[in-house]
Amino acid sequence: MTICRLLPALAACGLVALSTACVPVVVGAGATAGVAAVQERGFSGAVDDTRIRAEINHLWFQHSEEIFRKVDLRITEGRVLLTGQVPTPEDRVDAVRLAWQANGVREVLNEIQVGETSGLMDMGRDSIIANRLRTRLLTDSAIRNVNYSVDTVNGVVYIMGLAQDQEELDRVIGHARSIPNVRQVVSHVVLRDDPARFQR
Repeated sequence: MTICRLLPALAACGLVALSTACVPVVVGAGATAGVAAVQERGFSGAVDDTRIRAEINHLWFQHSEEIFRKVDLRITEGRVLLTGQVPTPEDRVDAVRLAWQANGVREVLNEIQVGETSGLMDMGRDSIIANRLRTRLLTDSAIRNVNYSVDTVNGVVYIMGLAQDQEELDRVIGHARSIPNVRQVVSHVVLRDDPARFQR
């Protein structure tokens, strides 16, 4: 777990105070704002998603450190994708239930796996897969990579985001499928002109 993820939850619990003295957080916030400006969801959408992320992390942290450590989330326009691996079905249910409690959540996509935590070799392989896919999206001029987020668990690649059109989405999925050791590709990408995007 990174300190960047831990700090907002600790701050929400009153355990630490975030200040401008914390340079990595300030730099991260500026970078996030810069990226948000060119994303399809825009700056206000990115701010809403960031607030939802902080609230869900806070709820998880209060409920169970196990869930907080082992479940990851990706958020696009209030659609929350949960990935990771937890030891029991009850943990899976609790993670989803708590995610729905955050204000502004429109949909929760539950892709949490139940079972023993992956070993270091599996985690390393997953990290390599995710990084290779991110690199391919970054270097493909036909893809607006800033609109996508990627996670990999036990060889399953999960893609979240907004596609310009079906052709772009097909390119993204094609890149994912071509990477060695990928067992499955699960897309939760929405097309830019999908009417469901604007239904609140």
